[in-house]
Amino acid sequence: MTTSPKTAADQPASLFSKAQTQSMSLNRITSERDAVTEAREAKTARLRELRLEKQADDIVAAAALAALPKRAGRR
Repeated sequence: MTTSPKTAADQPASLFSKAQTQSMSLNRITSERDAVTEAREAKTARLRELRLEKQADDIVAAAALAALPKRAGRR
């Protein structure tokens, strides 16, 4: 079984096309992964800020509650 000159000439182009397609797929996968990672980091940062704000509010509320004068009980 011999290859015709046309198929022999097409082989390098076919191999290049296959390598190019694999490279483009890899680039797409990498960019999607980077986008997911960036979105996760942004969400984590936002949630961390909200948690720290809540903790600060809780501390202020506890300090305000501690500063209130204690009421004397009935006797």
